[in-house]
Amino acid sequence: MTATGARNDPYSAFNFIVEIDGVIVGGFAECGGLGTETDIVEYRNGDEDITVRKLPGKAKYPQISLKRGFTDSRELWEWRKLVITGRTQRKSGTIQLLDEARQPALKWNFREGWPSKWEGPAFNAKNNDVAIETLEIAHEGLVQA
Repeated sequence: MTATGARNDPYSAFNFIVEIDGVIVGGFAECGGLGTETDIVEYRNGDEDITVRKLPGKAKYPQISLKRGFTDSRELWEWRKLVITGRTQRKSGTIQLLDEARQPALKWNFREGWPSKWEGPAFNAKNNDVAIETLEIAHEGLVQA
């Protein structure tokens, strides 16, 4: 028996690029935190039955977490250093998931982002793992484009 419909395979999670202010900032091994959440506001009038109404409240966006092999590029550290010294520079960015031909398949855009946390590599002389740096970006909005 042969299949008659078009096949729609899921995309691989390892094939993505990160752009900040339109510039590709290097290959990352991991990207997490692409999500949205809305607070739930519970409300009930005194003359209603015991059922509580649930209304949408504030929208929240978790930090985007990026991990990559540590290199001599200081671009991400310099951006973080601006926050530490009180000169926060907000930027917009895009995370693009690529298909097997390395063409953009899905895209998430964030706005008003700034590095809220940078973490350097952990060192261990007993293994030969790659030194990893982590950057967390706080932002004020995420849309799938």
